[in-house]
Amino acid sequence: MTTVTESAAITGVCVVEPRVFGDERGVFVETYRREWIPQGGREMIQANRADRQAGCIVGLHYHLHQADYWYVPIGTARVVLHDLRDGSPTDGATLALDLGATADGGHDHRGIFIPPGVAHGFAALTDMTITYLVDGYYNPADELGVAWDDPAVTADWGVAEPILSDRDRTNPRRADIDPALRPRFGLRY
Repeated sequence: MTTVTESAAITGVCVVEPRVFGDERGVFVETYRREWIPQGGREMIQANRADRQAGCIVGLHYHLHQADYWYVPIGTARVVLHDLRDGSPTDGATLALDLGATADGGHDHRGIFIPPGVAHGFAALTDMTITYLVDGYYNPADELGVAWDDPAVTADWGVAEPILSDRDRTNPRRADIDPALRPRFGLRY
C-alpha cells in the first residue's frame, strides 16, 4: 500500500512511499498519483528528466507559482528543501533526505512533493537520474534561487567538492532575496 506522509519539518511537503511490485522479472512502481497529495494535489502538466554525475549540486531553486514532484529512478540524490514562505509555520526550516538507491543495493522508490515557495535542490551522491513533474510550463520569470551554501539554510549536502552551474554559484543568500520575490504561505499564485 502506498503511504503519504506530510513532512514534520516543512508544511506542505509530502513524502510518498509507493507500493512496489516485484518478481524474478524485475519491479513495477507507480511513482505518482495526483490523489496522493493532500487537497487533491495540483495538476502536473510537464515531465522532465535530468542526469547528473556524482558530485554535482543543483539548486537551491524556488518558484512562486510552480509545484514539483521528484522521483529518483537511478542512483542516489541527497534532496535538500528549505522553507522560504513568509508566514509559514515552518519558515526557515530545512529538510534533507536521500532518495533512490540505498547503501544495501536496494532502492527506496520514495517520491517527494514540493509546494511553491519551498526552495529545493539536490546533490548527486552517485551518478544519477531524477525525474520531476511540474504543474506549470517553464517560465524564466519564476526560476528563482537561494545560495546552496547559505548558513541560514544549514544543509549537509554530502559532497566535499561540489560541481555547480554558474547560476547556482551566484544565487543570493536568503537575507538578500528581494522582498518582492519572497513567497507567501497560503497564497495560490
